[in-house]
Amino acid sequence: MFRVRLDNEDLSLGYISGKLRHSFIRKLPGDRVKIKVSHYDSTGGRIIYRFPNKDWVVFQL
Repeated sequence: MFRVRLDNEDLSLGYISGKLRHSFIRKLPGDRVKIKVSHYDSTGGRIIYRFPNKDWVVFQL
């Protein structure tokens, strides 16, 4: 479970779901993620996507 700060500065408790869990995709502090928040409880949700970091350098051959 991860604490996620939303764009509106609220804190939410998120857990890994879907292909993030299946593919063992790593999450680090500071990563931007997409979270699906429950309609009934805005303090919890599922992390469904991790956005690629724009600071990484990709070499093309």
